[in-house]
Amino acid sequence: MRPVDPAPPRLTIYAYIRIYASMKLDIDAMNLAADEASDLLKSLANRHRLLILCQLLDGERSVGELVAFLQIRDSAVSQHLALLRKDGLVTARREGQSIRYSIASAPARTVISALAGIYCSPEGVTCAVPDPSSTTEIST
Repeated sequence: MRPVDPAPPRLTIYAYIRIYASMKLDIDAMNLAADEASDLLKSLANRHRLLILCQLLDGERSVGELVAFLQIRDSAVSQHLALLRKDGLVTARREGQSIRYSIASAPARTVISALAGIYCSPEGVTCAVPDPSSTTEIST
């Protein structure tokens, strides 16, 4: 015959309140973290901004360097950088006549590094623009 498990101890109303209060704090912290993650992902939800941040993984870049890489107008690059700067993902530093941009957000650096590790060339080229004539299918 199997022994009967003892009944779990009855909790007082105060114990339930303490449990609920600690769960509430956890859900509040989780909501705040989810909001921050959502804001980060919204900022990254553009291929040009992703490519800009990918380039900044290797160090500071000027608008001119980013324009040459992205092959889009300098005004478009400046608009993307302004948005990334407003969102706290990049910082700017004046060097003579030019402004150098770098990644300012540790979470953004972590996410971009992970994406680069998944999607970029295994030869170590950071977020290289693929040659359309040499595309291959990746099997998962």
